[in-house]
Amino acid sequence: MSGREGGKKKPLKAPKKESKDLDEDDLAHKQKLKEQQKALQEAKAKASQKGPLATGGIKKSGKK
Repeated sequence: MSGREGGKKKPLKAPKKESKDLDEDDLAHKQKLKEQQKALQEAKAKASQKGPLATGGIKKSGKK
């Protein structure tokens, strides 16, 4: 016996998943998620243009 034959055999390709029919509720939900994702991306882009919010760090008084 050669060393290559031992062990569990792997399938060549994964079986195709069945495409399930989407009803109107599923389509509306997917559309809503896309809109939320788009709004989040726009908010990130807008926030990155303004710059950092807290740049001062810890402020120290002159007293000891």
